[in-house]
Amino acid sequence: MAELSRRGLLSGQWRHHSDAIRPPWSCENSLFLAGCTRCLACVTACETGVLITGSGGFPEVDFQRAECTFCRQCATACEASLFYPPQTHPWQLVAEFTARCLAWHGIECRSCQDNCEMQAIRFRPQLGGIAKPVLEAAACNGCGACVADCPASAIAITRSKNNE
Repeated sequence: MAELSRRGLLSGQWRHHSDAIRPPWSCENSLFLAGCTRCLACVTACETGVLITGSGGFPEVDFQRAECTFCRQCATACEASLFYPPQTHPWQLVAEFTARCLAWHGIECRSCQDNCEMQAIRFRPQLGGIAKPVLEAAACNGCGACVADCPASAIAITRSKNNE
């Protein structure tokens, strides 16, 4: 059994770490969870419907529903000071291809490239085979436009390993 101090209990450190993606420009997850009142004004204000009510009633991003257009309506609607100014990066997220990608199984599909407005996804031709997807991480803004339209659910939005 893990030992838990009184301070750890009262500060919420007993909670499990959440991998949920919070709205763009939101502060670090622990600060966000501590300051969020769960009024869901950000969810209501979201123009694309990418924000949903997640575990514990906190807002989360669900790229299976839609993409983020970075309209900043969520930050404007929030009465708490949980969002960074618009001059900062909205988040350190990038697309990542999983093993379910159809191109990796010899099936021609370019739906992710077709939906990537930033043109961060390219397909590299393979000698005697199907072109394979390649992500230019520096160009990817983590909007998630490629996720919902992938027929194999083979794209995940993850935290950038380079913190770009």
